[in-house]
Amino acid sequence: MTGHASDAHSSDQDAVLDTARRAREAAVDLAIRSRADKDAVLQAMAEALESQAPDIVKANAGDIERARAAGTSDAIIDRLRLDDTRVRGMADGLRQVAQLTDPVGEVVRGYTLPNGLELRQVRVPFGVVGIIYEARPNVTADAAGLCVKSGNAVLLRGSSSARESNAAIVAALRDALAAKGFPADAIQLVPGESHDSVKHLMRARGLVDVLIPRGGASLIRSVVEQSTVPVIETGVGNCHVYVDSDADIEMALSILLNAKTQRPSVCNAAETVLVHRDAADAFLPRALAALREAGVTVHGDERVQAYADDVVAATNEDWTTEYLSLDLAAAVVDSLDDAVRHIRRHGSGHTDAIITRSQAASRRFVQAVDSAAVVVNASTRFTDGGEFGFGAEIGISTQKLHARGPMGLPEMTSTKYVVVGEGQIRT
Repeated sequence: MTGHASDAHSSDQDAVLDTARRAREAAVDLAIRSRADKDAVLQAMAEALESQAPDIVKANAGDIERARAAGTSDAIIDRLRLDDTRVRGMADGLRQVAQLTDPVGEVVRGYTLPNGLELRQVRVPFGVVGIIYEARPNVTADAAGLCVKSGNAVLLRGSSSARESNAAIVAALRDALAAKGFPADAIQLVPGESHDSVKHLMRARGLVDVLIPRGGASLIRSVVEQSTVPVIETGVGNCHVYVDSDADIEMALSILLNAKTQRPSVCNAAETVLVHRDAADAFLPRALAALREAGVTVHGDERVQAYADDVVAATNEDWTTEYLSLDLAAAVVDSLDDAVRHIRRHGSGHTDAIITRSQAASRRFVQAVDSAAVVVNASTRFTDGGEFGFGAEIGISTQKLHARGPMGLPEMTSTKYVVVGEGQIRT
């Protein structure tokens, strides 16, 4: 490494670590704030977003312009785009979080030991949470709100594609913190635009308590593999809809169209439909026609291709692809067990749905499919913190430790044991 490069590396590292140290100081203040204080600042944060919406939308327009010039796909630009309606949605998300029960101080369990010691396990903030995410600038407000409510300081590292948007959002949120007497450093953007700055955040063990990556498979894998800070892994959404032999065909059509087309660029959109062979004749001709009308390109196996000339031949890669677009993989299966095997082999463990009138089939599917959310007779699009009643979410965890599924406020805490005695000593 040349002297100049070494100096730049050291400068980036110093800047990131200094930001983390300020966040750690702010976290001490946040940890002891009352629910009333935190709710008041969340309301102020929402008002600040709305009052500064023109600045935020203007900044976002610059990001959109750069993204288009770089040849960014329409799906990613949709995730990146902000308008007055989406900014209001971000503000409303903060207000919803303000109305939720504060998890800090909740007693998870408690009892008196035979020696008279009173033992309580209570929820406490993590401290400093780092969020590494791609494109979607609404994550900036959602993450900040959930972290403030749960008593955590947050370090935000969005993608360079949303740089101006994120800076404008964070400026508004920090103004609200300062106006309410909170440390502005409770919400910070990680400085630097190079990948080195991300690496410094991932290795700030002792200053950052937990990292949460949100984005594509390569981002998540990079954070999991390179970080020395503990990681809560969120995953990609290769979600399936399985149409059982005993499915209500009208219901199946409605659910599949919603799951695929209502908003195809998000992680809980369906990417594969599996159809039992006994339902194929009744379901596939109508489904393929409806998908065609909605602009969906179907990538099907040979059995699906037999139902329409415009079905693209599916490759092995299609079964594992999170399209985030108006594309859908499709296959005919011989049994529910075959559907489960396909999902367990190719799925991402996010959300998978069965459409059936059979209670036995739904029970077997729920037991056998190992995903964060398993849905019976409803759209995969419901796997979402807001839809589950959690308020805004940090992400959807596909791992099995600490948090799984939509991560709301309780998932943004750890616990500690409080032991109260009257002079007991251990013998």
